Amino acid sequence: MSELQNDRLLRALLRQPVDKTPVWMMRQAGRYLPEYRATRAKAGSFMDLCRTPELACEVTLQPLARFPLDAAILFSDILTIPDAMGLGLYFGDGEGPKFHRPIRCQSDVAALGVPDPEEDLRYVMDAVRLIRRELCHRVPLIGFSGSPWTLATYMVEGEGSKQFARVKGLLFDEPDVLHDLLAKLADAVIAYLNAQIAAGAQAVMLFDTWGGVLAPDNYQRFSLAYMQRIVDGLTREFAGHRIPVVLFTKGGGQWLEVMAGSGCDALGVDWTTDIGEARERVGQKVALQGNLDPCVLYASPEVIRNAVGKVLESYGAGSGHVFNLGHGIHPEIPPEHAAAMITAVHELSVQYHV
Repeated sequence: MSELQNDRLLRALLRQPVDKTPVWMMRQAGRYLPEYRATRAKAGSFMDLCRTPELACEVTLQPLARFPLDAAILFSDILTIPDAMGLGLYFGDGEGPKFHRPIRCQSDVAALGVPDPEEDLRYVMDAVRLIRRELCHRVPLIGFSGSPWTLATYMVEGEGSKQFARVKGLLFDEPDVLHDLLAKLADAVIAYLNAQIAAGAQAVMLFDTWGGVLAPDNYQRFSLAYMQRIVDGLTREFAGHRIPVVLFTKGGGQWLEVMAGSGCDALGVDWTTDIGEARERVGQKVALQGNLDPCVLYASPEVIRNAVGKVLESYGAGSGHVFNLGHGIHPEIPPEHAAAMITAVHELSVQYHV
């Protein structure tokens, strides 16, 4: 970490002392930025943007040129792995992700291969290498993947869903088929994240976007168990440095204790859980990341500053907190409101680190 000009994020994730609370935003490179929209238009499509390392690097760095953020996060999509497995990812105009060949039965699962990250997903690794080079040691780079359960929801449904009828039908009717799919996805995610680490990612995060739709016992069996398998399989030391691992289950506040026992370094917390209470519950096991309601950023800068102060006050004194939104920033948020949040975090958090 010593070669980094700003290693605040890595230190906080490892619960080491910092001078102020680090901050970054989920979806910080995204549609709320006019410069992102211009690059997206130049790319021609969202997936062409993801698959062109130079453009992925460009949009990864855009928020850092505008804001004093404490980390960059790789610009990519969580569905790169199922796409590389041959499911045929596409995005219709104004629509979410869809697959031409969704998973419907055991033979579909058996036909899936585990992608080679440096061949089938080379564009992601090339983007990581390019971003690290262009960052010039300013801040750390976060790599990421979707969790097996979250990837499986899209692969089985064939698109985004509100009811999750097909994947939950598989869970209840043919659990062995779903376990086979999740095991294959866990292997793929381990290879994918380890390749990102080898290419230069200095921390990694698992996005379990849809874990919160599961009942408690099914969450542990079908989501957390496979994230645990990934944590166990990840490269945790690289080039002499610890690689922090963050787990984030949206809607998973009720399961923080069992998540903290997974061996990860930090847990993401959405806005439905008080971060001070979360800290009491996990104790010294893990750092915490979060957890301002993204909709606060629609409010005035004064209101944003007060809300930031409440989150910082709730977490309290000491390290182990990475400030973030409770989920991704919304496309309609004015960039100056994001700036107000970032400024408030850095200014108001100093008192908690003396």
